[in-house]
Amino acid sequence: MDVEIIDEDENPMLHRTDVRFQLTHEEATPSRLSVRDSLAAKLNKDAGEVVVHSLDTKYGMRKTVGYAKVYEDSEAAEDVEQEHMLERNKITAEAEEDEGDADADAEEA
Repeated sequence: MDVEIIDEDENPMLHRTDVRFQLTHEEATPSRLSVRDSLAAKLNKDAGEVVVHSLDTKYGMRKTVGYAKVYEDSEAAEDVEQEHMLERNKITAEAEEDEGDADADAEEA
């Protein structure tokens, strides 16, 4: 899967960058999570800071156009984004897993 950034708009009030991108893929449309991971790697960001909002593939094409919001940190994403978008991008689950790991480490000590 090849990711090409089409447009980036800074949004300093919400501590994020709005990104429009195009994917070129060989198989079916990639999952939201794989797109999020690829986009995060391309932008040198953590996956928890990227929220993929839309993916649009035309029938029979191997190109997908998408829109994502890239935050300065995952806390900013959790403060601004709606719950269902955080769930779709598995951002709240990552935060809960991190807290669970920290609690388990504290109990062991």
